[in-house]
Amino acid sequence: MRELPPLDHLIALTDDVGVIQHAVETVPNRSTGYCTDDVARALIVTLGYRARRPADERLARMEKTYLSFLHDAQCDDGRFRNFLGYDRRWLEAVGSPDSNGRAIWALGITMGASPDSAHRRVARALLLRALGAIDGLRYLRAEAFAVLGLDAALRTTDEPRIRTALAALAADLHGAWTQYADASWCWFEDVLTYDNARLPEALLRAGAVLADERYLDAGRRSLAFYEGVVFEGERFVPIGNAGWYRRGGHRARYAQQPLEAAAMVDAELAAHTIVGDAIHLRRALVAYDWYFGRNTAGAVMVRGGGCYDGLEVDGVNRNMGAESTLAYLAAAVALARAIPSDRRSLVGR
Repeated sequence: MRELPPLDHLIALTDDVGVIQHAVETVPNRSTGYCTDDVARALIVTLGYRARRPADERLARMEKTYLSFLHDAQCDDGRFRNFLGYDRRWLEAVGSPDSNGRAIWALGITMGASPDSAHRRVARALLLRALGAIDGLRYLRAEAFAVLGLDAALRTTDEPRIRTALAALAADLHGAWTQYADASWCWFEDVLTYDNARLPEALLRAGAVLADERYLDAGRRSLAFYEGVVFEGERFVPIGNAGWYRRGGHRARYAQQPLEAAAMVDAELAAHTIVGDAIHLRRALVAYDWYFGRNTAGAVMVRGGGCYDGLEVDGVNRNMGAESTLAYLAAAVALARAIPSDRRSLVGR
């Protein structure tokens, strides 16, 4: 069985409220408080670890803490707040579309993956309430995150409202792809920004669960386009956030973010499962190896279960915040699930 990375740094970032957003090197920066985005990610990662250690009481407490955070974050209308100060005061009336999409994603995973039946019931109730506000997502990545959660939920229930919501979101994603894609730019919009691989992954998963060949075709083609941009031989080079990559322009190579490698791992594993081509499994491993020095700087990005915050033009950002660490851990969990046995561990490839 593959060895997963240690959870020491995630545990250091976690208190009885949630996950501290940022760190100064390895030290949690309490002044930055918490956010639904990171708590949703942490819940997904913890459930991945609990699949191996369902009786681990520390993991059970972490899962309960994260689910409690999402319960408190949800507004009466089903939407979620995002930023919570360290003083436990919500800093906004409603969170970003992305945070709402990620909350739905985590709840859908919890419905099927939690060993605790009470947690599964609470997650279902929160997700069903969130469906009432799902039309307000209106951003591609937020819609993609929600699709991933609804797809996971549909593996445990035949609730028609969940299927209807997933179908509507998938139609929006496909509509964007149809509007912008052409022979030279097979994408959903005029720019490649962050979490790019989530868009083809969402269409692939929606196409599979809805048995819709249009979505499967668009997912395959958009993923192939993105692969052509970010794979340079046997090296994954994600789009940098210092300028992104606009159609007709030049792609930014820095700063590279750890969440891009995790998104690529998940998209390639989805394609491997749904399309069946072994090349996707190989590319998932190449993307994962970004964390271990197969990147443009030859820099190892992980240490002690934590991940550095980015690869910048002048070197590694040594801070280890929640988003980066959770991206690394999520990628490891996904690969361990897809390839349970291997002579190499996922800690130090």
